[in-house]
Amino acid sequence: MDGNGTLHLRRTGTILGAAALTLLTLPADAHAAAVACGGGVSTGRVAVNGCISAQRGSAGRFPTRDVTAHIKARNTGSKALNVTYEAYFRVVDGGHWEKIGSGRVHVRAGESIGPVEVGSTTRVCGPVKVEIRVHARADGAAWSGWSPATTKQCQT
Repeated sequence: MDGNGTLHLRRTGTILGAAALTLLTLPADAHAAAVACGGGVSTGRVAVNGCISAQRGSAGRFPTRDVTAHIKARNTGSKALNVTYEAYFRVVDGGHWEKIGSGRVHVRAGESIGPVEVGSTTRVCGPVKVEIRVHARADGAAWSGWSPATTKQCQT
């Protein structure tokens, strides 16, 4: 085989390998909602992001969205830590904050976790934006600031 044929086979192999990796990373559930994350905050040596997803549903004839709060955390320190977290939800225009979940996770030194589901709420669709906010506290540290994330509740 000449040099051009070998180069062509290498490119084809590289493309096929990349395609196989892409297929392996796709979620098994084709209806899984995309997760969007907001800005980061920190507590001790842990960086935290609040994340949100909204999945379609229905309650009889009425379309709904299951709005889920998630958290991502990254331990930048040299020791493992326990991280406690809480998530709240509201409709941006005029809504009040409702706690939708909390939890605790062990994060090893240098490790990242998430997005981990914290809690969810189901709402009948409306032309409104919804927001979640997440905060966390590492062992021995103060509560972080809030990390918000928003989505248009019934976007397609």
